[in-house]
Amino acid sequence: MSGAGEGKHKIKVMAYIHEKGKSNARITHIDIESPVIAKIIKPGEATYCAGKPGGCFIGLKKNMLARAAKMFKKNKIRKRSKK
Repeated sequence: MSGAGEGKHKIKVMAYIHEKGKSNARITHIDIESPVIAKIIKPGEATYCAGKPGGCFIGLKKNMLARAAKMFKKNKIRKRSKK
């Protein structure tokens, strides 16, 4: 992972590996839950995810990018404080 850097905004997420057959899961999958992500990627929308060293990268489509840009403009995604 590349860690903190310019233009990176830290958000809190809850992540789970959801096992097939438990809690109504039809397939084993990863759930990433966050109010910020839910405002950018709406229910039912699909996007692209690829593995990278230390984690994964989630690509955003045009409509998702527009929502994220609006959140940056309204300062709804806080910039990481410098320590």
